[in-house]
Amino acid sequence: MSLTELSAAERHRQIAAGFTDRVEGTKDWDAPAPVAGWAARDVVRHLVEWLPGLLSSGAGVTLPAGPGADADPAGAWRVHVTAVQALLDDPGTAGRTLSNPHLGEIPLDQAIDRFYTTDVFMHTWDLARATGQDETLETEMCATLVSGMEPMDEMLRASGQYGPAVPVPAGADPQTRLIGFIGRDPNWTP
Repeated sequence: MSLTELSAAERHRQIAAGFTDRVEGTKDWDAPAPVAGWAARDVVRHLVEWLPGLLSSGAGVTLPAGPGADADPAGAWRVHVTAVQALLDDPGTAGRTLSNPHLGEIPLDQAIDRFYTTDVFMHTWDLARATGQDETLETEMCATLVSGMEPMDEMLRASGQYGPAVPVPAGADPQTRLIGFIGRDPNWTP
């Protein structure tokens, strides 16, 4: 079954498991990452630091704090991913709403799925590429994301969340198109 066909909780479980595999396989947390100025630990830091503020301010949810990504990126990730999965697995989460002045009112599980889980999916490539691990992402999920993002190109670039798109060859596979669209050079090496 494709990632695109799963519930928010199950999609997160599978995508987070893929990222966790890369976390556990990382031997050098100071290895340069494809995001300019980032090292491997910064990929983890990004994922564990931005979501708690959004959840706290928009849904009154407080995730437990783990160790810092500087001292223990793997530990920080384990605490964070466990808490996010518990939130998604909680039957009450589907009835909660995230309220944000830029996003409006969104069911909490859908907000996590749309903004956070997709971020974990895309950053899996960053961590894998930085640390020399398997960087393969599910083709159907890549195709769904890039086809959904392309019509919002101007808005996404204006948000500051994505750098300039990196051109890819005509007929490139969905993963290459997605990586280039989000501003990464698909041919980047450390």
